[in-house]
Amino acid sequence: MHVKDVMTRACEFIEPGTSLKDAAQKMRSLDCGFLPISTQAGGKLEGVITDRDIVLRAVAEGRDPSRTAVKDVETRRVLYCFESDDLDSAARSMREQQVYRLVVLDRPESKRLCGVISLGDILRHHRSGLAADAAEGITERAA
Repeated sequence: MHVKDVMTRACEFIEPGTSLKDAAQKMRSLDCGFLPISTQAGGKLEGVITDRDIVLRAVAEGRDPSRTAVKDVETRRVLYCFESDDLDSAARSMREQQVYRLVVLDRPESKRLCGVISLGDILRHHRSGLAADAAEGITERAA
């Protein structure tokens, strides 16, 4: 099984100049804590913004979320995989990098955003053992 078989394709994104306030509102409306940053749907990935980035890199430092752009506090080191990658490889990457989701890019040559894969996606496709193994590795290191 490959990443493309289980990933979430309907991936919302946010533009680099968007305010943190607008990003947080979009996260709330989508019930998520993470948005890829790109200038267009299916465009080249520029970074990601998380709810944690907003709180720790902006609010905790006294920045105004209405006047601070996502590009000013984004996570530039994006953890990703490719849609053609083996599912076991993606789960292993989540475990090793201690993350619950990875951005999915189309192929190494273009690196265009095409989705997101999470432990939840793996679970929904009846791979509970694989998801549990990845989650266990993530939580072991965090403890």
